[in-house]
Amino acid sequence: MTTTLAPAQAWERLLEGNRRFVAGTPRHPNQDAQHRAELANGQNPFATFLGCSDSRVAAETLFDVGLGDLFTTRNAGQMVTESAVASIEYAVALLGVPLVIVLAHDSCGAVAAAVAGTAIDADPLPPKIWKLIAPIVPAARRVLKESGGASVADIDPEEVGREHLRDTISGLMHSSAIISSAVTEGRLAIVGAKYRLTDGTAVPIAQVGLADTDIPSLSKEQK
Repeated sequence: MTTTLAPAQAWERLLEGNRRFVAGTPRHPNQDAQHRAELANGQNPFATFLGCSDSRVAAETLFDVGLGDLFTTRNAGQMVTESAVASIEYAVALLGVPLVIVLAHDSCGAVAAAVAGTAIDADPLPPKIWKLIAPIVPAARRVLKESGGASVADIDPEEVGREHLRDTISGLMHSSAIISSAVTEGRLAIVGAKYRLTDGTAVPIAQVGLADTDIPSLSKEQK
């Protein structure tokens, strides 16, 4: 059994949960013993989540959802890794989720490390950590070029985070025929949002597969 929600409906459900979280009135749905027992027979998530491993960015909490609602993948910097793509493909192809939410956040350590790593004299990172965050470096270089700056100090890490978020959506589309076909056919949408640590708001930055009217604040992040 798969969800009957359309992509726009799934996004609105997440937005409603985030509004409750921000207002301090969460309902903590689908977290009772009865629902837990019902899920033993199978899952029916209405969205899949690709987010950062940062301990402050827990999807079920900030979107006020519960057990069985989100099919979740997390890694440092919400990277398009083989395991992340495969997990999302599973959610799309076998579970029929209509929405992928990619969530970045401010003050991201992975972004900061990638920005620092663009310096010629940067201290080396452990190889596996560098391999993970290296895909963020092109975004940092674009931001530096567009700013007209001359050094790492001129790079705005928050703008790099937004650029990387857009790159992540593009990477998912180009890495998977399953994902891109589902978007083309209207069965799936991908929304990239940025989570603000200070007030708890998930602000949309970019999307594919939804009309602009479904995300009226798109690319207009509040300061």
